[in-house]
Amino acid sequence: MNLKACYRPLTLKEALDYLEEYKDKSKIIAGGTDLIIKLRKGNINPQVLIDISFINELKGVLEVGEYMEIGCGTTFYDLASCILLNERLKGLKDAARSVGSPQIRNRGTIGGNICNASPAADSVVPLLALDSILTLESKKGKRKIYLKDFFKDKGKTDIRDDEILTTIKFKTPTKNQGLGFYKLGLRKSLAISRISFSVFLEIDDINRIEIIRVASGSVGKFPMREYKIENYLTGRILDEDTLNTALEILEKDIYERLNGRNTARFKSIAAKGVFKKALLKALCLAKGGGKIED
Repeated sequence: MNLKACYRPLTLKEALDYLEEYKDKSKIIAGGTDLIIKLRKGNINPQVLIDISFINELKGVLEVGEYMEIGCGTTFYDLASCILLNERLKGLKDAARSVGSPQIRNRGTIGGNICNASPAADSVVPLLALDSILTLESKKGKRKIYLKDFFKDKGKTDIRDDEILTTIKFKTPTKNQGLGFYKLGLRKSLAISRISFSVFLEIDDINRIEIIRVASGSVGKFPMREYKIENYLTGRILDEDTLNTALEILEKDIYERLNGRNTARFKSIAAKGVFKKALLKALCLAKGGGKIED
């Protein structure tokens, strides 16, 4: 290990100063739940760590007009218990509650989950379905990028050496809209996702789909939008025939994406059930609530 220093700034400005000085010789640490493991395994070898966990301006959830804005340093526990996130955002809270153990949820942050770019990042999937926008900041200024454009490959993102992800924002769901999330893991606790899906849905009075965004985890190199199934379902009345055709499209698409892997057949079939559960949860919320089966 080549680590020579660890800095603990109290403001974003101070953190950006350190980042500008050390750039690719440094790594940002927030909760540390992923980064510490990488350090111990020797997967990364920074000279400097910049600990942003004491920067209060990077924490919390704000309602800004029609948007919700989440600070990158917000923990999964804080996200899951946030009263500003209404019932129509249950899918995001469910994803936050599904992350690891209580210890991980108390330390791990939403920003770290995004920047780690794991295919199995639970919180990223509903944020994709919400069409979230990221704000990246450096000494040179700010830039915004859609989350769907942020991932470049497994473990690789569009963040630059001198940038910090500061906020994630999305429009707050309103009437006739809902966000569902469902995860298939090896066991209920401490499970890394085998497959996860989130669905954002807007319907009219006869169950016609006005807007749908579908996101998946663990069925590609990184969490991603499922555009083929979105394109098929948009404008259609959600009935049994429509759903069955959508499931066939999804199975074929995922099998082709994973072709050559031992898990291709299992995941392409299992994805149908996981997607269906996420979709039905979103539908229930869009209709105004009621009992949602897990």
